Amino acid sequence: MNSKQRKGKSVGTFKVDVEVAKVTEHPEDWKSFRKVLVDTGSEATWLPEEDLIRMGIKIFKKDVAFLMPNGQVITRDVGIALIRTGAFKTVDEVVFAKPSDLLILGAHTLEGFPATVDVYHKKLVASGPMPAAAA
Repeated sequence: MNSKQRKGKSVGTFKVDVEVAKVTEHPEDWKSFRKVLVDTGSEATWLPEEDLIRMGIKIFKKDVAFLMPNGQVITRDVGIALIRTGAFKTVDEVVFAKPSDLLILGAHTLEGFPATVDVYHKKLVASGPMPAAAA
């Protein structure tokens, strides 16, 4: 693909559909979130506060500080949820996003899957076995 073909196309970002459930032994009620931005520059996964509360996901950490791309520091509450997309799933912290926040699938969740980002094909790919220990 030459530069003319790439013009107007964002090669580095893409969105995926994500499902989230409350952490239980046998989760049944999964909530779908469409077009969640895959962002390896964000440590955390951000999903709508209202939906997380409605699902019964409890606050695990209160008023956690986050550094925004513009340099502003904001605080948000954080909970714990089951997160899956396609064949990938994990248990991870999730930020209770306000209506003005982006919905993001962050780096920590990607590591928990474990998945890497294929930006050229705009998809997540299995990253292989996780290291158990350093030699």
